[in-house]
Amino acid sequence: MSDHAKGKSGGIYFKVTDEERELIEQRMALMGVRNMSAYIRKMCIDGYIVQLQIKELDECAKLLRYTSNNVNQIARRVNSGGGVYPDEVDEICGKLAEASGLFGSILEQLSKIK
Repeated sequence: MSDHAKGKSGGIYFKVTDEERELIEQRMALMGVRNMSAYIRKMCIDGYIVQLQIKELDECAKLLRYTSNNVNQIARRVNSGGGVYPDEVDEICGKLAEASGLFGSILEQLSKIK
């Protein structure tokens, strides 16, 4: 049965790069689909895009960068014969605990995505 006989009368056309086409073809192969038009139509109608808006993610990344920078500074100081200050270690441990809590919240939010 032709597309016209099925009630399809219009087309949507778009261009893709060679890399995009290869990715589409790879995904089709993984799904065992041979008809590209049917695959693209199905993905456009039934597919979905996940757009994450998790405010904790930015804060967690900031805390991890801060902690990483401080640990690197301490390592340089220790390697050059200096010492480690207890308040620095306490501060790093506090930031890591805070990041860990945020990460738990992020994972909880991600687990709710269906």
